[in-house]
Amino acid sequence: MKNPKTLVLILMIGFWVGLLSAQESRIVEIRQAGSFEKDEAQYPGANILLKKGDTRVHLFHKGALIKSNTSFFYSKRNFFEASGAVVFTQGDTLRMTSDYLEYDGKKGFAKAWGNVFLKQPDMTLETDTLYLDRVENIAYYETPGTIVDSSSVLKSNRGKYFMNEKKYRFISNVRIDNPEYKVTSAQLDYFTESNKAFLYGPTKIIGADYDIYCERGFYNMETQQGNFRQNALINYNEKIIEGDSLYFENEREYAAATDFVSITDTINNSIIRGNYAEIFKAKDSAIITRKAYAINILEKDSLFIKADTLVGTGPAEHRVLRGYYNVKILKSDIRGKSDSLYLDDKIGKIELHKRPLSKKEEQILSDDDKNSKNPVLWFGASQMSGEVIYLKTEKGEKKLDSLQIFGNAFIIEKDSLSSDGYNQIIGSELYGDFHDGALKNLDVVKNTMVIYYLYSDSGELIGINKTICSALDIVFDNNEINEISFYVSPDGEVFPEEKIDRNLRKLKGFLWRINERPETFEDLFGPEKTEIPEVTILKE
Repeated sequence: MKNPKTLVLILMIGFWVGLLSAQESRIVEIRQAGSFEKDEAQYPGANILLKKGDTRVHLFHKGALIKSNTSFFYSKRNFFEASGAVVFTQGDTLRMTSDYLEYDGKKGFAKAWGNVFLKQPDMTLETDTLYLDRVENIAYYETPGTIVDSSSVLKSNRGKYFMNEKKYRFISNVRIDNPEYKVTSAQLDYFTESNKAFLYGPTKIIGADYDIYCERGFYNMETQQGNFRQNALINYNEKIIEGDSLYFENEREYAAATDFVSITDTINNSIIRGNYAEIFKAKDSAIITRKAYAINILEKDSLFIKADTLVGTGPAEHRVLRGYYNVKILKSDIRGKSDSLYLDDKIGKIELHKRPLSKKEEQILSDDDKNSKNPVLWFGASQMSGEVIYLKTEKGEKKLDSLQIFGNAFIIEKDSLSSDGYNQIIGSELYGDFHDGALKNLDVVKNTMVIYYLYSDSGELIGINKTICSALDIVFDNNEINEISFYVSPDGEVFPEEKIDRNLRKLKGFLWRINERPETFEDLFGPEKTEIPEVTILKE
């Protein structure tokens, strides 16, 4: 058996040899130099390595080779300064050139400045000063830098490259120029392998036919597809789309928005809002649901249209809006309700429709139930309903021109003096005219019947007029019936109030629907009103 002291000595020698070997692996190695000098007075502790002829200075450390014309190598500090056409290479994956370079072998840290140019297989970087942390495998710059990859030019005032993750972090005045789009941002994280960018701070993306703004988001720079949040906005196909969260796909020509969505038609000066929307550019269409409502200009006033689902279609010069289910409309002087709605700005027409009844519904529903499904409008004190209602505007003007009601046209107006009296007019069709935005004349034709309360100038009830005729004309004043004229062999008389049974004071199909009339914007949504976003009133 060996002497224990000898064994200990062998172990100690092995330890120190291993330690020295490890230290040597961390010490910068001089591979070649044209000449060697010392100048302790001016450069104490430095080995001055110089180029001579074609022989340049080569220093090596942990897989990195640094070539230069001049190097001051401080061996005790494991540090050197290089200048003159400096070339830093690391394997075949990284090559950097600069005018000057400082390198700390203990920390594995380099600083290059003066016309810095870094090249990797998939990109190049140019800047004035670049820092390279070989321990963390991070490169960063704090002077304006330009990166060029296979498809884009990326610029920023500051930047950091995480080599292990192949991720760039661009900070301050970030700009990306791509043949298909341009990006400006406050901060952008870019993954080179996947071409994905994560956006932080105010960001704009401008494509061939879309503009995007957000303050936080994700964007695939190869597919032009992304999610955007925080004050997000897309200007797409002459529509401005806003929402808490936006999604966009350029190839599909598609965008979607969720939560507090707003779509502004910049050409036709209209807005549609809701909590979910999908936009299909190729089809010139947008679908909005979940508390959906539109705001259009009519008579220099906001016309609100609420529906379970709103669909906008058509190019900018001929946009059409459709509303489906539980439609309500609200304007300062008009209220309305229907099952569906059609609005065509170009021809100046709003249509209100009821849902077609099934055969079973036709058989089992009462007249009141059937009439309750008819669209209805309120002009001031007057309620008007029918199977279909048309509101028309003057051509080229957002100004009401005429009113048409087809199928069981029914006018009801609460008598202003009696407690339970109603003036009523029914006919097959109704035609009305507007003057300066106010309803002025109505013609009711075919199978016309009237119940009307007549008063003396002193306000005393004269009687109740019941008349049947082929047609009649009504003159309105302040949206109230002012005068009625009967045509084509009217058959009727005025009865004293006590001579008419109360059950006969209402025409067949009478249904006073005042409880359905929306009075305020919040009434459009009923129980949901507390969740409706703040309203912006449009003005021409």
